[in-house]
Amino acid sequence: MSDRFPLTGVVVSLNTPFDSSGQIDFASMARLIEMHLREGASGFLSCAQAGEVGELSVPERIEINRFVRQAVGDRAGLIAGVTSSDPMQSCIMAEAALRAGCSGVLIEIPPSFSANRASALRYCREIAQVGVPTLVIQDLDWTGSGLDISWIVEMFETLESFNCLKVEVRPAGPKYTQVREATDGKLCLAGGWAADQMIEALDRGVDIFMPTAMTRHYAEIVRTHRAGDRKAAFAKFCAILPVLAFTRQHLDISIQFYKRLMVHFGIFRTASTRKKCLPYDRFHEKYGEEMMHYLDQLG
Repeated sequence: MSDRFPLTGVVVSLNTPFDSSGQIDFASMARLIEMHLREGASGFLSCAQAGEVGELSVPERIEINRFVRQAVGDRAGLIAGVTSSDPMQSCIMAEAALRAGCSGVLIEIPPSFSANRASALRYCREIAQVGVPTLVIQDLDWTGSGLDISWIVEMFETLESFNCLKVEVRPAGPKYTQVREATDGKLCLAGGWAADQMIEALDRGVDIFMPTAMTRHYAEIVRTHRAGDRKAAFAKFCAILPVLAFTRQHLDISIQFYKRLMVHFGIFRTASTRKKCLPYDRFHEKYGEEMMHYLDQLG
């Protein structure tokens, strides 16, 4: 575990609840935060892919980050998502997040800056220079291997605040190991979308997992594996694998299922999304309801 990063364990990437008119439902968000804290979250990530960040305005993102920070208090850390194609907007959101007391910020390098090493580094440096103590870079590539390892190493050696990489590429496993070896284990590694490779990720030394739900199950798997009982951790992982298999079809299915799950739990008032998602049809609804009842039985 990198001693340069303040969080470990389960850091929840929050869904953004909306009411029936499409406005942010902060009362539901407060209930969501409390549920995740009870289930063992060590921190939160707000305004990221799971939170439909592309459908949120800059003022809304600043307000969400401030609200979550206040709701969490000193009980957990908060990484604020501040990605924007405009680095000035990212800087504005980063400064607001730091004023609100956030632990750090997360950025995904926009395509217009990720075309070459110099522009990628320039984008990250501009945001880091506002005084960010903790910079998480999201290495997101839905179909490929993501950022070049040599780029990651250069940014890690150049940017003092860059101390965590959220790996969301295909395949994720080799990337975890390549980054760990290239940085001598000093760069904290977070796993997100590749949750169906969780045991492999733990075996490879991934430090943080960023789910949007099933926090208690994730926390138990991490705790059991790190206590040296890999067999029991594997059994606990297999118990949630049917849900992961369903939700990992596509990000849109994941968002829509987990919002429905939060309605089922009495956390959200609606499962409304702003994102124009892929259809969640009657077959998804039927199987999704079966998965909800399955999770009820798991306890």
